[in-house]
Amino acid sequence: MLVLGRKPGEYVMIGQDIMVKVIKSEEGDLRLAIDAPRSVNIVRGELYERQKQTG
Repeated sequence: MLVLGRKPGEYVMIGQDIMVKVIKSEEGDLRLAIDAPRSVNIVRGELYERQKQTG
């Protein structure tokens, strides 16, 4: 696992076609923007865990 610190406006690239950008950061709250091809499935963590349990 890679752990990075990012400020609003900064981003990381995953491969050449997925960008994860911090768009807002407040005390205890963080908002991310994810730009990825439509073929990439993006699921929130709590939903992913629920799917694993029921799958």
